[in-house]
Order: sequence, then structure tokens, then C-alpha cells
Amino acid sequence: MIKTIIRKLLGKSGASIPAGESPDGLSVPVITPRAAAPVAAPAAVPMAPVAAAAAELAGSLPAGAPVRGRRVEVPASVHRIDPSLLDDRAVKVVTTLQDAGFEAYIVGGAVRDLLLGHRPKDFDVATNATPEQVKGLFRRAFIIGRRFRIVHVVHGRGREHEVIEVSTFRAYLDPAAAEQVEGNEKTSRAALADKSHVVDASGRVLRDNVWGPQDEDAARRDFTVNALYYDPRRRIVVDYHDGIADARARVLRMIGDPVTRYREDPVRIIRVVRFAAKLGFEIEPGTREPIRACAELLSAVPASRMFDEMIKLLQTGHSLASLEELRKQGLHSGIFPILDAVLDDAHRHDGREQFIQRALADTDRRVGESKPVAPSFMLACMLWHDVVRRADELRARGEPPVPALQQAIDAVFDARIGDISGRGKLAADMREIWMMQPRFERRTPSAALSLAAQPRFRAGFDFLRLRADTGEADADLAHWWERFSTADDSLRETLLAEARQQDQARRAAVAAGELPAETAAVAASGGPAAKKRRRRRKPAGARTEGAAALADGGEGGDGGE
Repeated sequence: MIKTIIRKLLGKSGASIPAGESPDGLSVPVITPRAAAPVAAPAAVPMAPVAAAAAELAGSLPAGAPVRGRRVEVPASVHRIDPSLLDDRAVKVVTTLQDAGFEAYIVGGAVRDLLLGHRPKDFDVATNATPEQVKGLFRRAFIIGRRFRIVHVVHGRGREHEVIEVSTFRAYLDPAAAEQVEGNEKTSRAALADKSHVVDASGRVLRDNVWGPQDEDAARRDFTVNALYYDPRRRIVVDYHDGIADARARVLRMIGDPVTRYREDPVRIIRVVRFAAKLGFEIEPGTREPIRACAELLSAVPASRMFDEMIKLLQTGHSLASLEELRKQGLHSGIFPILDAVLDDAHRHDGREQFIQRALADTDRRVGESKPVAPSFMLACMLWHDVVRRADELRARGEPPVPALQQAIDAVFDARIGDISGRGKLAADMREIWMMQPRFERRTPSAALSLAAQPRFRAGFDFLRLRADTGEADADLAHWWERFSTADDSLRETLLAEARQQDQARRAAVAAGELPAETAAVAASGGPAAKKRRRRRKPAGARTEGAAALADGGEGGDGGE
């Protein structure tokens, strides 16, 4: 029956749709149905016979079978990709591989963004060359990865360097035929050695280093809009799964059976949310419906990978939309410990929500302006109120303010961040931002000059300014530090004199009962005993500052600059 339908399909549409063979000379692959009715493609690329054959095949194949669509070469007159949006270095990688006799294309999200008229942030390349063959063609190329072996081709040096990621076409393999191990990537390293196709007990793919033809490589990609291949030399887009039609309809659709694909890699659940928020796409019903039921699969994903996915979610330039999409899909609780504190309904209308919304809005703005965004600053904003609450509890039990803050930081970091790769530097950066906040209240000459000279002063100051914008800190204090940080020596002396007068007035107000009693500690920080306290605190402060500077690698503040 299937062969009859394919012969019928080829007889009707073969003349009108440019077609080609796969790299290994295989004939046109079998077409299997999608979960939902396909979106109509542009008239210039007649795909109706393909869709009709897919519909006729419905029910003939088992659920989860690979969807090896038909190769369609879409010309420039139809896809209308603007060549000026291409990256010259990515094009060079493609043409170098092609000149060596290999197939090569710009692939995935870069093609999707080009179709939407956006300049891609990153360019990836796919080829039928193996990683070793790719590495041999470029002077600075490095094979990385265990789960999927890829090649990083590096152009330039220092901060101006660019990495083009090159992957080899991969075969679509039946998870049922894979070797199975207990545990995950970290707990089963010995069992994974020398194996190329391995899954865990839930069906999640742990290793997948089996090369294959392009049509299978397209079938194993997650969404139709990401399974597109652009040849910059011929200016064609190769589309196996009506990805161009879905991109124009702004629909996010999983290739194949969504439950099977979520089981292969549960992180696809997070990617659905991220792309829907980033692109403003609607999630196709068949792709959306299994999300909540499959969410429990995320518990098997290593914490470090989940943490990386959360950071990507918040650094798309659409973090607020991403959080709302998480809530919409029922993923706002129990998935990311950090976001549990942010998305808890109990905090939807308190000061925390306003503070975090401002922080994320500023993050989105910086991403939109192509400015760097430090995860440490963003996470410090998200967990700040947890730190304040715990510190207040410790102070209520008699703990001095600074030790209370230090203990609260440790407790929150352990509870919300956990044991992840890169924890040391992240902890040092976040701790320094938080520990700077009480130091901004001390505006004696030596304290102010020392704080302004800190490498991460700008990140700490931006955090103070954010607190002031939401009414949590004194706006005049933030304005004073902004002027002090950019002033010359003469103006700094004037500002320090103003600070002394303001602090004296504040101490008098506290003594007269005109300010809350807790303000006394702040007022006292600039009093006669300040010099004695400074001698007692200096060794601990010096150690903290030195360790943070070492962990930061000597870089300047990169928080909300």
C-alpha cells in the first residue's frame, strides 16, 4: 500500500517539485504523516500532493515512527532570504566544505531567523563530512562533546572571536533498538564508554553518534521550523517537513510523535516554551497537549543541563514572555528551583514581583541592544528577596547583620542553585553583589573610595539602583553613588562632605524618634566608631574582595551596565 501511494505521489508531483537524492544515493524516502493537518505552503512550491500522501498513510505506520519527509528545494524567488543578513565566516565554512567535495548547509535556527527577516545571532552548519574530516579542513577546529560529537571552527581571537558549530548529518535511530543503561550521563559514564547509541530507562537519548543521510538528519530535529537547510552558494532552502509554511504561519510544530520526541530528550519541553516566547509562535495543539504529562521526565535531566536551559530561557531577550509561557503551560512550579521563588503565586502582587519584572525587563532591553548580560546579576536579582527574608529571620534571633547576611546567602544558594558546574564563580559574583548592598550605606572617605575601586562595583551599583527604582532603597543614595563613581577628586570631596551632613541629620532624626529604630544601625555606620569597625572588618573584607576578584578573572562589572 505504501509503495503504491509513493508511486502515485511521484507521478503527480515529481515534475513540479525539485527533488534530490540523499548523500548515500538512497531513493526518495517514505513519507509518513504528521499529528495535525499540514499548513498550506506557498503556491510557488506545490506541496499539496505531499500532504495528501501523508494523510493517506495515516494509521498505516506505528506511533513514533520517523517522519522522513520529501526533499523540497525552495528557490530564492520563493524563500526571499536576504543574503546581506548572512555571516561571512559561516558562508566560508560552508563553501570550504563544498569545495572539498562534501555537502554543507547553514542549518536550523539561523535559517528560521533568516526566513523571518532577522539577522541570526549564531550560525550552525550541517554536513555529510565526519568530525575528523571537518577538523582536517580548518586550522583552528576542535572536536567537542560526548552525547553528540560536533566541531567548533574558530575565527578570530579574544573577545572578537566567533565560533561556527559544525555537525555531521545524523541517522534517525529507533530508541527501542538502542542499548539501555541505568542512571544518566554523569552516573553511567563507564557504561557509556565505546557506545554510539544509548538511552536511559525512560528512553532519553544519552549517546547518538551514528551518521546518516540528510533526510534522517532532518527527521531527528525537533521542530519543523528548525529542520531547514540553506545553501548560500546555490541560494536554495532544502525543506523536508513544510518548515517554511509553518514559519510563515508562525506555528511551532514537533516533527514526529511529540510524546516520543519528548521522551527522547525531555529538554524539548523547555525548548517549546522558549521558542514560543522568543518567536511569538503558537504551539501546535498536538505538540502542546502532552507537555504537562511529560514534564515529570525532566527530573532525569542532570541539574547542570537544566540550569543551562533556564539561563537560555531568561536570556532570549523575551524573559518576561518566557515566564508567562511557563505559567501558561503549567510548568511554573517544580521544574526550576530558582523560578519556583519567582513564579510562586504568593508573590504575584508583592514588592518581589515588581523588582524582578524590572530586572528582567532590563535584561530583555540589554539583549535587544546586543549588550552582554551576566547570569550572576540576573540570578542575584531573582533570589534577593529570599536572601533578605532569611537574613531578617537570623537577625530576629540575635545574629549580627553582616553574619546574618552571609549565612542567608549560603542557605539560599544551596537551596536554589545546588551543585552545578561553574558554581564557584557564580557564587562569588552573586555574593559580592549582595554583600556590597550594606556597604553602600557607609559613605566615609576610605569606605567610599575602596568600594568604588572594586572590579565589580558597577554590578553592585546597578543592583542598588534597581532597588531604588522599586522603592526598596533610598533614591538619593543611589543618585549620590552615581555621581561619586564618575566624579573627579575635587567633586568627590564635595560629595563626601554632603554625605557627612546627611548622615548627621539622619542620626539626629533617629535619636528624636523621627525615623524607624532599625535605621540606627545605618546611621551609626558613619559615626565616631566607624574607624574602629573599619580596622576590625578590613581583613575579612580584604579576603572577600581578593577571592572575588580572582574568581572574576579580573574582568570589570558586567551586571546591568
